[in-house]
Amino acid sequence: MARVDDYIEAKRLAVKDLCAYTAREMADHSGFAAKDERTLRVPFLNRVYKVELPEFTYKDETDPGKEVPIQEQVILLHYLQGDFDALPQEDWVAYREIPGAGFYDSAFSKRAVVPLIRAFGNDPKGLARAAERLSGSRAPVGDHAWDFLPLPRVPVRMVLWEGDDEFPANANILFDRSAGRILSPEDLAWLAGMLVYRLMSLSR
Repeated sequence: MARVDDYIEAKRLAVKDLCAYTAREMADHSGFAAKDERTLRVPFLNRVYKVELPEFTYKDETDPGKEVPIQEQVILLHYLQGDFDALPQEDWVAYREIPGAGFYDSAFSKRAVVPLIRAFGNDPKGLARAAERLSGSRAPVGDHAWDFLPLPRVPVRMVLWEGDDEFPANANILFDRSAGRILSPEDLAWLAGMLVYRLMSLSR
């Protein structure tokens, strides 16, 4: 598991790579909005962050004074470094089908899929309630499925199958095939976990 020092170093490297760009240039590619040349407005899950360049300092506009977790800062920076020629194709794939993801598949399952099953396998109404609060849209697969857009170019689909007397509840988390060109497999695993835990929080 990554340490805080690892995230601090990852942020430093990403900022070094991105500091040559203006906020408007990054907004044009990423789907975020630019307030001016030095300020990005970044909706993420159910929060809105103001990111000030060139230092890439974060402020939570939804809850002023609340610190933005370093993991979220790094995910957003890595997203800004992504290959935005890779637009969503509406071609959904399992995590393990993303190039390079096989090594992280077990960690992905523990970080995102297992918590999703434990939280909502027997509570699809709770998932629906939380999904609506995150602007999710229903998808026509499984027993219950929702599409989310945690980042403007990275849609995520969560599929839930209810359990019965013969089989336990099950779930899966799918990504658009283009996602692996925008974020690394490790970042996608973290993103899915962040989305699941935010849903858990909003379902209460």
